[in-house]
Amino acid sequence: MENLILTAHQGWLHVALNRPSAKNALNTATLAALAEALTQAATDPNIRAVLISGTEGNFAAGADITEIATKTTAEAATDPRKAHWATIRAFPKPLIAAIDGFALGGGLELALMADLIVLGETAKLGLPETNLGLIPGAGGIQRLLALIGRARASRMILTGEIIDAPTAHAWGIAAYLATGSALPDAIALTTKISQRAPIALQAAKAALVTGDETARAFTLERASFESLMDTADKAEGISAFRERRKPSFTGA
Repeated sequence: MENLILTAHQGWLHVALNRPSAKNALNTATLAALAEALTQAATDPNIRAVLISGTEGNFAAGADITEIATKTTAEAATDPRKAHWATIRAFPKPLIAAIDGFALGGGLELALMADLIVLGETAKLGLPETNLGLIPGAGGIQRLLALIGRARASRMILTGEIIDAPTAHAWGIAAYLATGSALPDAIALTTKISQRAPIALQAAKAALVTGDETARAFTLERASFESLMDTADKAEGISAFRERRKPSFTGA
Protein backbone atom coordinates (compact mmCIF):
# COMPACT_ATOMS: atom_id res chain seq x y z
CA MET A 1 0.00 0.00 0.00
CA GLU A 2 1.12 3.53 -0.73
CA ASN A 3 3.18 5.07 2.07
CA LEU A 4 2.84 2.00 4.31
CA ILE A 5 4.97 -1.05 5.00
CA LEU A 6 2.85 -4.03 6.09
CA THR A 7 4.53 -6.96 7.82
CA ALA A 8 2.47 -9.95 8.93
CA HIS A 9 3.49 -11.85 12.05
CA GLN A 10 1.90 -14.81 13.76
CA GLY A 11 -1.30 -13.40 15.19
CA TRP A 12 -0.66 -9.73 14.47
CA LEU A 13 0.14 -7.13 11.82
CA HIS A 14 2.81 -4.43 11.86
CA VAL A 15 1.90 -1.27 9.94
CA ALA A 16 4.78 1.18 9.46
CA LEU A 17 4.05 4.70 8.21
CA ASN A 18 6.55 5.28 5.43
CA ARG A 19 6.94 8.87 4.29
CA PRO A 20 10.33 9.54 5.89
CA SER A 21 11.08 12.58 3.72
CA ALA A 22 8.02 14.25 5.31
CA LYS A 23 8.65 12.76 8.78
CA ASN A 24 5.73 10.44 7.99
CA ALA A 25 3.22 13.29 7.86
CA LEU A 26 -0.30 11.96 7.35
CA ASN A 27 -1.47 13.05 3.93
CA THR A 28 -4.83 11.84 2.61
CA ALA A 29 -3.31 8.96 0.66
CA THR A 30 -1.56 7.65 3.76
CA LEU A 31 -4.72 7.86 5.86
CA ALA A 32 -6.69 6.11 3.13
CA ALA A 33 -4.12 3.31 2.94
CA LEU A 34 -4.11 2.94 6.73
CA ALA A 35 -7.91 2.80 6.84
CA GLU A 36 -7.89 0.14 4.13
CA ALA A 37 -5.24 -1.92 5.92
CA LEU A 38 -7.22 -1.83 9.16
CA THR A 39 -10.46 -2.68 7.35
CA GLN A 40 -8.82 -5.81 5.96
CA ALA A 41 -7.25 -6.68 9.32
CA ALA A 42 -10.60 -6.33 11.07
CA THR A 43 -12.03 -9.33 9.22
CA ASP A 44 -8.88 -11.44 9.10
CA PRO A 45 -9.06 -14.13 11.81
CA ASN A 46 -5.29 -14.54 11.68
CA ILE A 47 -4.80 -10.96 12.87
CA ARG A 48 -5.69 -10.39 16.52
CA ALA A 49 -3.85 -7.08 17.05
CA VAL A 50 -2.15 -4.35 15.04
CA LEU A 51 0.99 -2.36 15.81
CA ILE A 52 1.50 1.04 14.18
CA SER A 53 4.90 2.72 14.07
CA GLY A 54 6.83 5.11 11.86
CA THR A 55 9.99 4.72 9.82
CA GLU A 56 13.40 6.38 10.13
CA GLY A 57 13.04 7.78 13.63
CA ASN A 58 9.61 9.44 13.60
CA PHE A 59 6.05 8.33 14.19
CA ALA A 60 4.18 11.07 12.29
CA ALA A 61 4.89 14.80 12.35
CA GLY A 62 1.33 15.97 11.81
CA ALA A 63 -0.91 16.32 8.80
CA ASP A 64 0.39 17.36 5.40
CA ILE A 65 0.34 21.17 5.47
CA THR A 66 0.22 21.40 1.68
CA GLU A 67 -3.22 19.77 1.70
CA ILE A 68 -4.60 22.16 4.33
CA ALA A 69 -3.17 25.45 3.08
CA THR A 70 -5.91 26.25 0.55
CA LYS A 71 -8.71 24.10 1.95
CA THR A 72 -11.96 25.94 2.67
CA THR A 73 -14.57 25.32 5.34
CA ALA A 74 -16.91 23.82 2.72
CA GLU A 75 -14.18 21.49 1.49
CA ALA A 76 -13.29 20.45 5.02
CA ALA A 77 -16.90 19.47 5.65
CA THR A 78 -16.78 16.92 2.82
CA ASP A 79 -13.14 15.90 3.30
CA PRO A 80 -12.59 12.14 2.74
CA ARG A 81 -10.18 12.20 5.67
CA LYS A 82 -13.16 12.25 8.04
CA ALA A 83 -14.25 8.83 6.79
CA HIS A 84 -10.69 7.50 7.05
CA TRP A 85 -10.39 8.69 10.64
CA ALA A 86 -13.74 7.11 11.47
CA THR A 87 -12.59 3.80 10.00
CA ILE A 88 -9.39 3.87 12.03
CA ARG A 89 -11.29 4.64 15.24
CA ALA A 90 -13.79 1.86 14.52
CA PHE A 91 -11.08 -0.81 14.25
CA PRO A 92 -12.39 -3.43 16.69
CA LYS A 93 -9.17 -5.19 17.65
CA PRO A 94 -6.36 -4.03 19.97
CA LEU A 95 -4.31 -1.25 18.38
CA ILE A 96 -0.84 -0.44 19.71
CA ALA A 97 1.25 2.62 18.78
CA ALA A 98 5.04 2.69 19.06
CA ILE A 99 6.23 6.30 19.15
CA ASP A 100 9.77 7.35 18.41
CA GLY A 101 10.56 10.92 17.40
CA PHE A 102 7.74 13.27 16.49
CA ALA A 103 4.06 12.51 17.07
CA LEU A 104 2.53 15.91 16.41
CA GLY A 105 -0.89 17.14 15.35
CA GLY A 106 -2.58 14.43 13.32
CA GLY A 107 0.24 12.08 14.23
CA LEU A 108 -0.59 12.35 17.92
CA GLU A 109 -4.30 12.14 17.13
CA LEU A 110 -3.60 8.82 15.42
CA ALA A 111 -1.61 7.60 18.41
CA LEU A 112 -4.44 8.64 20.74
CA MET A 113 -6.76 6.32 18.83
CA ALA A 114 -4.54 3.41 19.85
CA ASP A 115 -5.49 1.35 22.86
CA LEU A 116 -1.93 1.27 24.17
CA ILE A 117 1.01 3.60 23.48
CA VAL A 118 4.67 2.75 23.94
CA LEU A 119 7.04 5.74 24.03
CA GLY A 120 10.67 5.63 23.01
CA GLU A 121 13.27 7.92 24.56
CA THR A 122 13.21 10.31 21.59
CA ALA A 123 9.42 10.73 21.51
CA LYS A 124 8.09 14.28 21.25
CA LEU A 125 4.34 14.74 21.54
CA GLY A 126 2.16 17.74 20.85
CA LEU A 127 -1.01 19.20 19.37
CA PRO A 128 0.40 22.49 18.05
CA GLU A 129 -2.42 23.29 15.60
CA THR A 130 -3.17 26.65 17.29
CA ASN A 131 0.24 27.77 15.97
CA LEU A 132 -1.36 27.52 12.52
CA GLY A 133 -4.63 29.23 13.43
CA LEU A 134 -6.37 25.85 13.67
CA ILE A 135 -7.34 23.25 16.26
CA PRO A 136 -7.08 19.45 16.20
CA GLY A 137 -9.77 18.01 13.94
CA ALA A 138 -9.73 14.26 14.54
CA GLY A 139 -10.75 14.06 18.18
CA GLY A 140 -7.38 14.91 19.67
CA ILE A 141 -8.72 17.49 22.11
CA GLN A 142 -11.29 15.13 23.61
CA ARG A 143 -8.97 12.14 23.87
CA LEU A 144 -6.13 14.17 25.38
CA LEU A 145 -8.56 15.77 27.84
CA ALA A 146 -9.77 12.33 28.94
CA LEU A 147 -6.22 11.12 29.49
CA ILE A 148 -4.52 14.01 31.25
CA GLY A 149 -7.24 16.36 32.49
CA ARG A 150 -8.19 19.91 31.64
CA ALA A 151 -5.17 21.76 33.04
CA ARG A 152 -2.55 19.77 31.18
CA ALA A 153 -4.63 19.43 28.02
CA SER A 154 -5.17 23.20 27.99
CA ARG A 155 -1.46 23.73 28.49
CA MET A 156 -0.59 21.61 25.47
CA ILE A 157 -3.37 22.76 23.13
CA LEU A 158 -3.55 26.48 23.95
CA THR A 159 0.23 27.01 23.97
CA GLY A 160 1.19 24.42 21.35
CA GLU A 161 3.74 22.98 23.79
CA ILE A 162 5.59 19.84 22.72
CA ILE A 163 6.41 17.49 25.58
CA ASP A 164 9.05 14.78 25.91
CA ALA A 165 8.59 11.08 26.56
CA PRO A 166 9.06 11.07 30.36
CA THR A 167 6.54 13.90 30.73
CA ALA A 168 4.01 12.20 28.45
CA HIS A 169 4.36 8.95 30.38
CA ALA A 170 4.12 10.67 33.77
CA TRP A 171 0.98 12.52 32.66
CA GLY A 172 -0.70 9.29 31.55
CA ILE A 173 -0.71 9.72 27.78
CA ALA A 174 1.16 6.45 27.33
CA ALA A 175 1.06 3.20 29.27
CA TYR A 176 4.70 2.30 28.62
CA LEU A 177 8.04 4.12 28.50
CA ALA A 178 10.83 2.20 26.80
CA THR A 179 14.57 2.41 27.23
CA GLY A 180 15.85 3.31 23.78
CA SER A 181 13.50 2.76 20.86
CA ALA A 182 9.81 2.07 21.44
CA LEU A 183 9.63 -0.65 18.80
CA PRO A 184 11.16 -3.67 20.61
CA ASP A 185 8.92 -3.21 23.64
CA ALA A 186 5.90 -2.56 21.41
CA ILE A 187 6.58 -5.74 19.43
CA ALA A 188 6.79 -7.76 22.64
CA LEU A 189 3.56 -6.17 23.89
CA THR A 190 1.68 -6.77 20.64
CA THR A 191 2.87 -10.37 20.53
CA LYS A 192 1.63 -10.90 24.09
CA ILE A 193 -1.76 -9.34 23.37
CA SER A 194 -2.20 -11.38 20.18
CA GLN A 195 -2.02 -14.54 22.30
CA ARG A 196 -4.93 -13.52 24.53
CA ALA A 197 -8.62 -14.32 23.98
CA PRO A 198 -9.55 -12.31 20.86
CA ILE A 199 -13.31 -12.07 21.40
CA ALA A 200 -12.83 -10.96 24.99
CA LEU A 201 -10.28 -8.33 23.93
CA GLN A 202 -12.64 -6.92 21.31
CA ALA A 203 -15.48 -6.76 23.85
CA ALA A 204 -13.22 -5.04 26.36
CA LYS A 205 -12.05 -2.51 23.78
CA ALA A 206 -15.62 -1.71 22.75
CA ALA A 207 -16.57 -1.11 26.37
CA LEU A 208 -13.54 1.08 27.00
CA VAL A 209 -14.10 3.22 23.90
CA THR A 210 -17.84 3.60 24.53
CA GLY A 211 -17.27 4.60 28.12
CA ASP A 212 -14.57 7.12 27.23
CA GLU A 213 -16.07 9.02 24.31
CA THR A 214 -19.19 11.16 23.95
CA ALA A 215 -20.50 12.00 20.49
CA ARG A 216 -21.48 15.62 21.14
CA ALA A 217 -18.00 16.75 22.17
CA PHE A 218 -16.36 15.15 19.14
CA THR A 219 -18.95 16.68 16.80
CA LEU A 220 -18.32 20.15 18.25
CA GLU A 221 -14.55 19.75 17.90
CA ARG A 222 -14.79 18.73 14.24
CA ALA A 223 -17.25 21.52 13.38
CA SER A 224 -14.95 24.09 15.00
CA PHE A 225 -11.97 22.73 13.07
CA GLU A 226 -13.86 23.04 9.78
CA SER A 227 -15.03 26.59 10.53
CA LEU A 228 -11.42 27.77 10.96
CA MET A 229 -10.43 26.83 7.42
CA ASP A 230 -11.70 30.11 5.96
CA THR A 231 -10.02 32.42 8.49
CA ALA A 232 -7.22 34.85 7.74
CA ASP A 233 -5.42 33.61 10.83
CA LYS A 234 -5.24 30.09 9.40
CA ALA A 235 -3.71 31.44 6.18
CA GLU A 236 -1.23 33.53 8.19
CA GLY A 237 -0.33 30.63 10.47
CA ILE A 238 0.50 28.32 7.60
CA SER A 239 2.42 31.03 5.74
CA ALA A 240 4.47 31.77 8.85
CA PHE A 241 5.18 28.06 9.36
CA ARG A 242 6.44 27.72 5.80
CA GLU A 243 8.52 30.89 6.05
CA ARG A 244 9.92 29.90 9.47
CA ARG A 245 8.77 33.12 11.14
CA LYS A 246 6.49 34.06 14.03
CA PRO A 247 2.87 34.49 12.87
CA SER A 248 1.00 37.75 13.32
CA PHE A 249 -2.59 36.84 14.12
CA THR A 250 -5.36 39.45 13.78
CA GLY A 251 -8.42 37.50 14.90
CA ALA A 252 -9.98 37.50 11.45
